Amino acid sequence: MAAQGFARNGGGGVELDLCFACQGIWFDTHESLQLAAAAVMALFRLIHDHRDDLRLPLAPRLHCPRCETDLAPVRDVVKGGRFNYHRCAEHGRFITFGQFMIEKGFVRELDRGEVARLAARVGVVHCSGCGAPVDIRSDAACPHCHAPIAILDPAAVDRALAGYRQAADRAAAPMDPERMADALVSAERERSRQRRERGVASGPEIGDLLLDGVAMVWSMLDS
Repeated sequence: MAAQGFARNGGGGVELDLCFACQGIWFDTHESLQLAAAAVMALFRLIHDHRDDLRLPLAPRLHCPRCETDLAPVRDVVKGGRFNYHRCAEHGRFITFGQFMIEKGFVRELDRGEVARLAARVGVVHCSGCGAPVDIRSDAACPHCHAPIAILDPAAVDRALAGYRQAADRAAAPMDPERMADALVSAERERSRQRRERGVASGPEIGDLLLDGVAMVWSMLDS
């Protein structure tokens, strides 16, 4: 994991440990609550910049980087739906980028009808919790870590970032699974083109609902 500094509420900084290969963040105790609003924008930029990095599935057992004890899987509930993370009772917790966005209200859990509509266009997606492929034609949650199928909510992002890029002046429409499917297909075509140019064989079409959603929102914010 690589250490990265972020702004702290009330001044000063918070140093978080990030792993882009597994798309995860380690928070020492209470660090998540100490993040300033500007840190959210910085995390969004990092997630966007590393959205095409090779992602490795999480190991079946995760260890605390401070004491090496096994991390305990935890499920919690916020307004946007359920989210998963791994916790050390003494030192902190590990959470993936996607699950962190659910916790902070940028992402919402899809209902079964929305999953069905999306499945008709995009059959397999990456789990936002562990990175494993999930066939949403048959599974409404990840069969490996049980993380829910979630989608970026532009309206929530717009509200959260309103103080930075005058996002409050833009009209934010709720995300439509049909629009997300179009975006996933377009993003995968672009990735396939880049792989062909590098001489890398293309695999099956797999979209990431959260990271491709971040790319869409970031392009809007950066315009």
